[in-house]
Amino acid sequence: RRVRETMAEKKFNVLIFGGVGFIGRNLVEYLVKSGSCSLIRVVDIRKPSTSYLGSVHKKAFESSNVEFVQGGSAASLAKCFALENGKKFDYIVNLAAETREGEDPLLYEERILGTAKIIATEAAKHNVKKYIEISTAQVYEPHKKLATEKSKIKPWTKVAEYKLKVEQFLATTKLPYVILRTATVYGPGDIRGLMPRLIAGRLYRFLNKKMKLLWDADLRINTVHVRDVAKAIWHCCLRAEPGSIFNLADKNDTNQAKINSLLESIYGIETGFYNIVKSNMAKMNIQDAQKIVNDKHLAPWTALLTRNKIEVTPLSPCIATELLYDNPLSVNGSHIESIGFTYDYPEITEKLLREELDYVLEQKIFPPME
Repeated sequence: RRVRETMAEKKFNVLIFGGVGFIGRNLVEYLVKSGSCSLIRVVDIRKPSTSYLGSVHKKAFESSNVEFVQGGSAASLAKCFALENGKKFDYIVNLAAETREGEDPLLYEERILGTAKIIATEAAKHNVKKYIEISTAQVYEPHKKLATEKSKIKPWTKVAEYKLKVEQFLATTKLPYVILRTATVYGPGDIRGLMPRLIAGRLYRFLNKKMKLLWDADLRINTVHVRDVAKAIWHCCLRAEPGSIFNLADKNDTNQAKINSLLESIYGIETGFYNIVKSNMAKMNIQDAQKIVNDKHLAPWTALLTRNKIEVTPLSPCIATELLYDNPLSVNGSHIESIGFTYDYPEITEKLLREELDYVLEQKIFPPME
């Protein structure tokens, strides 16, 4: 009992790489609210002031124990480990990675694998208690059956391919690492998770047309709320055994039907699916299908932005080729519960998606409803 009390009383120094991004800003907010840290040092190539932080995250970054350091080069990243008076960072979280789909593999080599190697190599010199690496459940072979941590590995996106290379590199080090493989992450600050579907719903409300998707209602797009990801990161810092791998996915078993149902409720639109013949034709000519879909959405999106006097936004309706295939993201996220973790958001709800929308509406980077 005394050990638990001492741990609760102790405050930690945490170093977060890529901490201005989607998951990072929510982790900073979580740690600030938890009161667990003496210092939260956030390292990112992007400044918070130019990264579309909502008011809740701006407030978190203004906390007295949060320190921002801009860094991207190998030398600047290495310097971020230094603390005064012989102090050290207890925990390191790596969220620094290129997450956009459909980019040149050389970019992923540099910004996923290269960056991770620099950070991990330096971390190994500092005797940290735990090193948390955020990966993706897209490393598993696509299958209708829910993937566990022991399922067959077969990455189906380039991002996942390079995330797996990072995992493999960590396994060659002596770092006390923990790997978290996430399902589709959504919540405040989301840009590439469910936001493209929220954008599409807004477009079809504007066009007053039925929104039709490839494949069928049962195609799984399993999800996890970003605040549960932040909570899991901290839980693993304190509780997970080094070398552990955990999936993160809620209990909702989210599929296209469930997401469409929420979009119908939010926007008052009708949704549906193209038949299997048209879907397979698109798969056979996936590059052409991507161009048709993106061109179809770009013009009305631009019109909506112009109508609402939105000149700059990080949001886009464009979808990468890799995400148009019928690859299910089926993830069993229950193993992490064996170390005492609980999901605060076990189901995706309309309220949670509306909160995600409110985040971008507040910043005037998303067209409001008429």
